[in-house]
Amino acid sequence: MIRFFQPEEEDRIIAAIKEAELNTSGEIRVHLEDDLKMEALEGAQKTFVKLGMHKTDARNGVLIFIAPEQRKFAILGDKGINEKVPENFWAEERDIMLAHFKSGQYADGVCAAIQQVGAKLKAFFPYQSDDENELPDDISYS
Repeated sequence: MIRFFQPEEEDRIIAAIKEAELNTSGEIRVHLEDDLKMEALEGAQKTFVKLGMHKTDARNGVLIFIAPEQRKFAILGDKGINEKVPENFWAEERDIMLAHFKSGQYADGVCAAIQQVGAKLKAFFPYQSDDENELPDDISYS
């Protein structure tokens, strides 16, 4: 297993997920892939299913998939999101992450993208009083 983020950076990322999910019923996960042998989007799609992210009630999960060794990443939203949002919906988050990554601020880039994802999801999937956290907020690794 790779150790890309420092423990305090991991804590900041998890806190950003928890904060973002306070305003939306959407679910956000971050995954780090150690040895990606395919394109980032394909890896994200496989990981999305492996993590059971397609099993949320509203199909409103978002995966931020990062392969640090290959210097690749992808942002993937589930069917429920993709049916409601315009094409290139995640371009702003991609650009935010790229800008931070280019200056070596990886955790800051992920946190900024998570904040944006949460804000965007709020418009389509606002928080419900009976909302439950359907997916873990921790960072997954493989």
